Amino acid sequence: MVATKRRLVVGLGNPGEEYRNTRHNIGFMAVDHIAEAFSISLSKKKFNLIYGMGSVEGVPVVIAKPQSYMNLSGLPTRRIADYYRIPGRDILVIHDDIDLAFQRIRIKTKGGDGGHRGVRSVMDALGGGEFARVRIGVGRGLNASGERNDAVDHVLGRFGAEETRLVTQLIAQVRDAVVTILREGIVMGMNRYNRK
Repeated sequence: MVATKRRLVVGLGNPGEEYRNTRHNIGFMAVDHIAEAFSISLSKKKFNLIYGMGSVEGVPVVIAKPQSYMNLSGLPTRRIADYYRIPGRDILVIHDDIDLAFQRIRIKTKGGDGGHRGVRSVMDALGGGEFARVRIGVGRGLNASGERNDAVDHVLGRFGAEETRLVTQLIAQVRDAVVTILREGIVMGMNRYNRK
């Protein structure tokens, strides 16, 4: 059965050309793809967000990209949620995760921030972690010496040529996961995508 209540889908990232197509911005990349797939124009500006409204297979949605930098994403998210009267349980946040292998997706119903400052900001602004998340694995990678890359350098780096091809597939999978969550619920999304 298709839900009729409005949902808020937020992609986390950093605004500006210098951060475009970086690993940290895969949340932005995912919501851009979802909006395009469902003909939702991300052309509205309010509360330091870029957003659009439409429907995803019959489910009314607000799709938003905070423009306040990653670690300050919470206040714009709360303000748009308050404006459209969308409670935390109907918010879905999409973000990168360096502790998850590249190309993996993990869906969570709620919980902590996992060391992600954008998620922490949203939790602080909403007064808790009662929102769902789609974590997109960007890995941590190894440097030329075979040691793990510095986390900040890695997430702010751009995808390599081979990774770029795979990112297109990954984002399409994230889109399908979001559709499943919106139409069939978070448990079905977890069952279907957390195993892959």
